[in-house]
Amino acid sequence: VPVLIMTYYAVIGGWITKYAVVYVSGQASAAAADDYFTSFITSPVSPVVFALLFMGVTALIVYNGVQNGIEKVSRWMMPVLLVLVVVIACYSLTLSHTNADGQVVTGWQGFLYYLTPNLEGLTVQRFLQILLDAMSQLFFSLSVSMGIMITYGSYVEVDLNRAVNQIEIFDTGVAFLAGMMIIPAVYVFSGTEGMGAGPSLMFVSLPKVFAAMGRAGTAVGILFFVTAIFATLSSCISVLESITANCMEIFHTSRKKTVLVLSVIYLAASAVITLGYSVFYVEVMLPNGSVGQLLDLMDYISNSVMMPFIALLSTILIGWVKTPQFVIGEMERNGESFRRKKMYIIMIRYIAPVLILILFLQSTGILS
Repeated sequence: VPVLIMTYYAVIGGWITKYAVVYVSGQASAAAADDYFTSFITSPVSPVVFALLFMGVTALIVYNGVQNGIEKVSRWMMPVLLVLVVVIACYSLTLSHTNADGQVVTGWQGFLYYLTPNLEGLTVQRFLQILLDAMSQLFFSLSVSMGIMITYGSYVEVDLNRAVNQIEIFDTGVAFLAGMMIIPAVYVFSGTEGMGAGPSLMFVSLPKVFAAMGRAGTAVGILFFVTAIFATLSSCISVLESITANCMEIFHTSRKKTVLVLSVIYLAASAVITLGYSVFYVEVMLPNGSVGQLLDLMDYISNSVMMPFIALLSTILIGWVKTPQFVIGEMERNGESFRRKKMYIIMIRYIAPVLILILFLQSTGILS
């Protein structure tokens, strides 16, 4: 999975970097134009340059190792990221705007819209698709089915119970703040019509929102895209580190040599995927009914096929082959108590395999 994800992650990182540069250079109004994003990604030069730049920075950090590279960057980048997310989220709640009908729309109303479930038109198939999307997001957020947690876990000696609790709290909290950062702002200036999914929300709707804010929008836009750069860079580093660690173990090569070889491969792959919107433009019909380009194809294979499939195999391996006692033993190795082990056994053996199997069949188009 990381091998596939790495082919397009730097491409998205390049898009975000481009927008950050646009806002820093005072061209925020240009970014709010309807065709700006499409013109950018269909260009044969600019998106390639930014993708290669992002990939190069990622490779440089991993090249310098865990302590001198990843740890040094993460120690200042992650706290700054958290502060920026909190600041922008709080600012979104203070927004207000008078729409064309003369009604005043506030960020607080957008926040309530964000928290209120909308069950209108919900079908079983649509519900399964929402679950699949949520699972893909969760897998990305927690680095499940990618070997990243195993890779980082092998580098340190920690209290597993404490680490798990911290991950649960911070991952859920930051995800909630990310929604709180974006949804109220879009709701205030664009209403529910601006709530597109995927790149259109980030690169089309949000620049329009920032433009509607006036002068403050430029500053908020800078903070937002810098925050997004940090978030994407940290993920990109983790993905490349997972691949690097595995290659070092399999081929018995040094870190620097491994990273150099992988850098060449993924610089080329990033360029090809980037050009999938121009020089190598193709339209592929995906099993979920959508039409995508090279990036969408790689994203679909990694997120909607391989991730749930590997997760299904993992539940079978841990639930029935190695048995849950293997994991419980690791959790209680230093005398700690695994208080949720009964729930864990039921989930890993019976509930998780069934749910993931249903989602996997739905994502591949077998169950429709």
